[in-house]
Amino acid sequence: MRSETITCRTGDSDIVLDISGDCASFVAGEQDGLLHLFVPHATAGIAILETGAGSDEDLLAALRELLPADDRWQHQHGSPGHGRAHVMPALVPPYASVPVLGGRLQLGTWQSICLVDLNVDNAERHVRLSWLPH
Repeated sequence: MRSETITCRTGDSDIVLDISGDCASFVAGEQDGLLHLFVPHATAGIAILETGAGSDEDLLAALRELLPADDRWQHQHGSPGHGRAHVMPALVPPYASVPVLGGRLQLGTWQSICLVDLNVDNAERHVRLSWLPH
């Protein structure tokens, strides 16, 4: 298994960040196998979805509705509603696996691999990419 960590700047607002290019570069030159992604953070997740046509904003809107940034959360430190970011990985898991054939991600036409982050208190995230050859 080959593995490396990429660093992503997520800023100070809720974000769906497309990391497909980083993932494609990581598996380029490989043959057949599996790309596994893991976010070693308690407040971020990985989603595979369409981006650029509004689905990324729709996901954030749905998460804001399900997980409001207010004081209802037992887990309270940091910015208001920080506890919601700790619940989000139960809805958007901190991992994903994508098949790779001939060194190319086998995503659907409109699919992208995205880092989802609701934690506005931490502007930098890490994603571990692991290559599992066939």
